[in-house]
Amino acid sequence: MHEEGNGGGHGAESDLSRGGVNQPEFLALERELTVLLRRARANQGEMAREVHPDLESSAYGLLVRLGECGGQRATELAAYIGVGKATMSRQLRALEQLGLVAREPDPADGRAWLVTLTPEGQQRVGRVREARRARYARRLADWDPREVTELARLLHELNRGMEK
Repeated sequence: MHEEGNGGGHGAESDLSRGGVNQPEFLALERELTVLLRRARANQGEMAREVHPDLESSAYGLLVRLGECGGQRATELAAYIGVGKATMSRQLRALEQLGLVAREPDPADGRAWLVTLTPEGQQRVGRVREARRARYARRLADWDPREVTELARLLHELNRGMEK
């Protein structure tokens, strides 16, 4: 339709239409990411239950985010996780009832609230994350540390690219 807009049809879209997505490297990437994501979902459920037996799997990432970034508004958390305000409110109520998070007034805006991990939440999430890192260390013990660093760098680049 608008071929002139991408250099006469010679841009990335044109490359993809010529079968670029069916190249072996993209087929392998899709396969490996599918396996990784399936395992990550299963592991997230296990980690959530380790934090608290009644914790929903989807709430684990929320707790990790709070642990890494400190207090945040519910709207910020909803945007980061990719859920609506109602879903976030329901998850936060459940986490409050479990004693894992608390709400406190936002010092920058007295009308708003910040969600923070409670000391109990910090302790439980910290313990689970430390155990997970220990599992990674055991499973990757035969890797050169530079390879682990490179994998982390590439995953970071992939995650940044997926945000666009």
